[in-house]
Amino acid sequence: MKTKQKISFMIRIATLAVIMLSCAKEEGEGGNSSITGKVFVKDYNSTFTYIHHQYYGQDEDVYIMYGNHNYFDDKTSTSYDGTFHFGNLRKGSYTIFVYSKDTTYYTNPSANKSELIAEKKVIEITKNNQHIVLDDIIIAN
Repeated sequence: MKTKQKISFMIRIATLAVIMLSCAKEEGEGGNSSITGKVFVKDYNSTFTYIHHQYYGQDEDVYIMYGNHNYFDDKTSTSYDGTFHFGNLRKGSYTIFVYSKDTTYYTNPSANKSELIAEKKVIEITKNNQHIVLDDIIIAN
């Protein structure tokens, strides 16, 4: 190769490398970080004035949203001890949520007794290979 061709080739390779390295990956799967937690259930009477039972919920649906999405991106269910896990996550912002009955029904006349609300946790993964353990997500049943 002639000198001009070598220089031109090296410039193209360097430009391609810079472009590839500068592309920021969005939140989501493809990384090596994880978010783990537990769902704790408070089982109320019909007027939400007395708790019958409290326990870690098994087979509860847990959802994750990547970044600022307005819809869930993935879903898992809790294990026998209320534990859930989302793995292979990249750096970025995540929202974990679980649906709960609205306990404000009797203190807020506009609340719908059968309406579900989302109990949410917003998490930021700031580095690779980060393993975040959340505080319990408490829901009403």
